[in-house]
This record gives sequence, structure tokens and C-alpha cells, in this order.
Amino acid sequence: MSGMVSRRRSDWPFYGLAALCGMGTGWVDVVINDLLFTALLVLAACMLLGFLRSHWPWRWVVVVVAFIPLSELAAYFVMAVKPTRSQVFGSFLTALPGIAGAYGGSVMRGVLNHLRQGK
Repeated sequence: MSGMVSRRRSDWPFYGLAALCGMGTGWVDVVINDLLFTALLVLAACMLLGFLRSHWPWRWVVVVVAFIPLSELAAYFVMAVKPTRSQVFGSFLTALPGIAGAYGGSVMRGVLNHLRQGK
């Protein structure tokens, strides 16, 4: 049980990194308004997080993608930028490349661990 608690505590900085990646990606989505570039940023962020913490890679997708519409909402109130409906709904579609990135990073970590063992 104590191993689980220490594992969760050690993951908090990575949750913060995931939130920062999501907010940054949301800001880029608002400024540039290019869904493909947003999807590429989500893919890269989730792949990095999946590589760093390969256990339960779906959680990185949830955290990163959740902050993209929240960033668009903040831009709506702070910057008076009005994202279109398609931009808001499209930001949820970035979860698809995020899933590929998170699980791809997790697989890369598993392969690297396997190669280090020399088996």
C-alpha cells in the first residue's frame, strides 16, 4: 500500500507538466487556429508523458486534452477571442492522436527497458 501512495506522489509533477502542455496547446490552438498543428502538439506531449510515466498512459491524454477547451474558454473571457463551434469540438478530437502518442510512448519505454535488460 505504501508503494502505491509514493507512486502517486511522485506522479504529481508529471500531472503538472501535462496540465502545462494542455494549456500551451490550447493557447496555440486559439492563436493559430490550426487543428492539425494542435493535434501534432498533443501527440508530442502525450508521447513524452507516456514515455516518462508508462503506467496508465490514458491519463495523460485525459489531462492534456481537458485543458485545451479550458484554455479556449479562458481566451473567450480574457482576450475576447471567440472560438468557433468547430474549433471547440475539434479540440476534443485531438484526443485521438493523443491516445496514439501516449500508448506509443509507453511502448517505447517498454522496448527501451527490454533492451537495457539485454534479453
